[in-house]
Amino acid sequence: MRTSIVHPGADNLRYEIRQIVEVARAIEAAGQPIRWENIGDPVAKGESAPGWIKEIVGKAAQEDLSFAYSPTKGLDETRAYIAYERNLEGGIQITPDDLLFFNGLGDAISTIYGALHPTARVIGPNPAYPTHSSAEAAHAGAPHITYRLDPENGWRPDLADLESKVAANPHIAAILIINPDNPTGFVYPQETLAAIVDIARRYNLFLISDEIYSNLAYDVSEMRKLASVIGEVPAIAMRGISKEFPWPGARCGWIEIYNRDKDTDFDRFARSLLETKMLEVCATTLPQRVLPRVMGDARYYPYLAQRVAAYDRRAKRAVAALSDIPEITIHPARGAFYMTAVFRHGVLGMDQSLPTSASAEAIISPHLSAALDQRFVLHLLAATGICVVPLSTGFNSDLQGFRFTLLEADETKFEALLADLAAALRAYLASAPKAAASATKSAAVA
Repeated sequence: MRTSIVHPGADNLRYEIRQIVEVARAIEAAGQPIRWENIGDPVAKGESAPGWIKEIVGKAAQEDLSFAYSPTKGLDETRAYIAYERNLEGGIQITPDDLLFFNGLGDAISTIYGALHPTARVIGPNPAYPTHSSAEAAHAGAPHITYRLDPENGWRPDLADLESKVAANPHIAAILIINPDNPTGFVYPQETLAAIVDIARRYNLFLISDEIYSNLAYDVSEMRKLASVIGEVPAIAMRGISKEFPWPGARCGWIEIYNRDKDTDFDRFARSLLETKMLEVCATTLPQRVLPRVMGDARYYPYLAQRVAAYDRRAKRAVAALSDIPEITIHPARGAFYMTAVFRHGVLGMDQSLPTSASAEAIISPHLSAALDQRFVLHLLAATGICVVPLSTGFNSDLQGFRFTLLEADETKFEALLADLAAALRAYLASAPKAAASATKSAAVA
């Protein structure tokens, strides 16, 4: 082309959670059954919305207005319901005008980062969810800036690391929280949320809190939304129905805007989000129409409680199956349906492998990079058909590990998955050359 047409940040757009599917499909075609633990789609893993939710959706689909445009901000009655429910929880109080609907949170994330001033940066957690980290990096044309979630401290954020980076980089305009966290399953304690709000207040920042899994937090987590501690600091909270109903194909999410009256720049930014949405006209109408009917039904939260209890049970089983492997660190999830295992420093090497067929080996060979956890993930896929996501390349992290889901509803299959994963981990680590084996022994002693 006579002039450059590619955005400077285009190379930062990567979503390995789905990209690994291409390799897995090739291995599947070669005869290896695949166990899909890479993506958080409850429906694809065999869960389904209960009959009463389907009945509500079916009735709404017969209504002519379900086929019409909705207002750009979202249906009035739906925004009124969400504001009512939010205000019942305490903390900051909002009105329907503080809500804006999108076609899923992916749409919201893209719009938010795209509306930022080109030099404004958002610092987010490490490990990072790639929809956020890729969109922020692409917006900036530079690597995503992160603060550390500490696997040796139950995945709690390193607040000193966060504040030091905020203080050192005047281009940081916002702090991102994902609560419950993806990929770790960590839930931010209320005092930690309050400390992050205080950092934002002192450095004149706003906050973004992705709370898509907030209604899937476990009982032990004592989950609190950002609204409970936000005070007068400007913020955006993000929610949706994809994981809850579950209905990921509906692409229905919304943002809640807090304290836009406290800062003129933030108010203008919030207005720009609405103006951007006007160019699309509106978000999908049908899921908005059914949302108050489903979430307002007396059966809804008991239904969620049953699902959450199952995820909690599987999280505990995963820890029991994997925590006695000294080369990894693993903590039970406290929300959502993901867990992350981290390899201890020095236990992975370039020469490790698992026994596999020649055809599967040929498929993964072109994809083997210098990322040691990615090499494990590909060998695991080729040898066992278990498809997980590497932490370093999949979640923009300097840690080496992998994320897997807690969505396998068949308990027998889930136990078999854990047994096969544990056996593969032990075999892969045992295949280490002498130098890595020595590091393993040192890590075990430490």
